[in-house]
Amino acid sequence: MGNCLKQVKPSFSLNMNESQLDLGDYSWNYSNGENTTYGHFEDYNWLDSAAPCHSCNLLDESSFPFFILSSVLGILASGAVLFGLLRPLFHWQLYPAWSFLAQMAVGTGLFSIVLPILAPGLNSSQSTILCRLGYWIWYSSAFAQALLIGCHACLRPKLGTGQIPGLTLGLIMGLWGVAALLGLPVTLASDITPGFCTLSYSRGLGTLQSMHAVVCFAIFSLLPLGLLGAKGLRRALGRSPGPWIDILWMWFIFWWPHGVVLGFDSLVRAKVLLLPNCLAQQILDLSLHLAEVLAILHCVAAPLLLALFFHQATQSSFPSLPLSTRQSSHLDNTGGKI
Repeated sequence: MGNCLKQVKPSFSLNMNESQLDLGDYSWNYSNGENTTYGHFEDYNWLDSAAPCHSCNLLDESSFPFFILSSVLGILASGAVLFGLLRPLFHWQLYPAWSFLAQMAVGTGLFSIVLPILAPGLNSSQSTILCRLGYWIWYSSAFAQALLIGCHACLRPKLGTGQIPGLTLGLIMGLWGVAALLGLPVTLASDITPGFCTLSYSRGLGTLQSMHAVVCFAIFSLLPLGLLGAKGLRRALGRSPGPWIDILWMWFIFWWPHGVVLGFDSLVRAKVLLLPNCLAQQILDLSLHLAEVLAILHCVAAPLLLALFFHQATQSSFPSLPLSTRQSSHLDNTGGKI
């Protein structure tokens, strides 16, 4: 998967239209009526530093099977979780916050569905509209999942159906609305160039790129760190133990590097940070691709985390009761509503 290219050196040609040499690299001396260059043609060391820096591209046309396989597995896994959540036969609704688990599965399913749209290798079959729609669903679903995990960690004891009427519905609309708005910058900045669905780095889209990098860094990287900091602070002050940490937090393992590396790349593109050499740029480009691969793999891992979380939650809530007793107990606690 991917193709690594070595650094390309400039070449000379008698045809000026084919020459890759920039005349601005020369220094002309007219003091003695002679044209002399700064340095000698026999020394090509300066040409090496002026050569373009090519990085190892992991996500090119050869990675198309990886996108398709991840998409198929993600759709099947998310569909299986949704099927279990929505069928009373499986008794997933014994957990009071089962609707949040269903929304997580929906977000993972949407992400899996649009993977083929953004996969490199489709080329001419893509369009700008599909590209932008794919990026919007891609990031909006990821933002929604991150916000759902954060709200679930903070409000888990209050998510029972009889405690706060309308809380679940309001959170659903609010979280998905915020996630959809946060996905607009990357939607407007995406385009087909050349034949690939990617983000455009033209001069007029620099603001949108920066906004997208800031949102990703805040949602994927700062949010889990903020929740951990809040938990440590509340524990130090002797208050309630929330936010509650559970296995769903492993979701951030797949997206935390993406937020960090994308934010660092944005600083480099804005020339706030300067890389010392070509090797540093190649490492940054490789890190971007590896972070994206890890983010893609979340669509397969997230449904497994949901299933494991539900298993742990139901076992801890009803450790020794049979299934029929669990149902009647939950009916009593919720006023006959499941």
